[in-house]
Amino acid sequence: MPDVVSEKMILPAGGGAFALSSLTLGIFLNDQPSHRISQGSDRAVHRPLRKHQGWLLPAGSEGVCEYDEDLEFVTVSLDDRLLDEFGLSSGAGFQAIIGDIDPVVLSISLNAAKLGDGGLLYRETMSRALAAQVVQLIKPAPAWHAGIEDRRLRRVLDYIHDNLANDLTLATMADLAAMSSTHFSKAFKKQVGVSPLQYVIGARLDLASVLLRTSRLSVSEIAWRAGYQDMSRFSQHFKRKFAVTPAVYRER
Repeated sequence: MPDVVSEKMILPAGGGAFALSSLTLGIFLNDQPSHRISQGSDRAVHRPLRKHQGWLLPAGSEGVCEYDEDLEFVTVSLDDRLLDEFGLSSGAGFQAIIGDIDPVVLSISLNAAKLGDGGLLYRETMSRALAAQVVQLIKPAPAWHAGIEDRRLRRVLDYIHDNLANDLTLATMADLAAMSSTHFSKAFKKQVGVSPLQYVIGARLDLASVLLRTSRLSVSEIAWRAGYQDMSRFSQHFKRKFAVTPAVYRER
């Protein structure tokens, strides 16, 4: 089965039940002011949709779609294997999107039927571009994004958590946020509640605590993976936060 399956259909007014075996995107090619849809129930809700609006539904979705005019639309289904490459273990379990479609997803999906006209490299590139954008839309935001509205700071937080074992400098973080170091430090503390340095230390110690509970790595290896080159400093910081040494914490 291909990673991406696209179909273009024209259906008479009416509608009917649907059952999706994989994550599927539907894009309307004509206005449907009377469109009604139900998901997981037999009660349809009026959701008018315009041309190039539609829905993104998880695998396993069942329901009813109704409309009072002939419907022309495109469906694009993504295989779980492709989604898994981008960190989504299944196409199920996310909040359905009904209405406006992300512009990048819309553009690629409208051309998905032409993927077979290109070579293998083109098909794989476009399929993965679509999967990456869809996963970005539906994957739950990491816990550290909670309450942070500034996208620049979210980008910095992602960078911190992706690079805890590396040298994290204020200058690098400020550059990533496109701010001066002074402005970045003030903005970060206002939004997050602690300074960038305090946040990095806390994130590193949280990672260390998880590794101590769930792995058999040595304490020195865990310290290194959490970004500490100095064992005494690691032990000092860890005891300050958790009130016990790393070795004692592991034995609990």
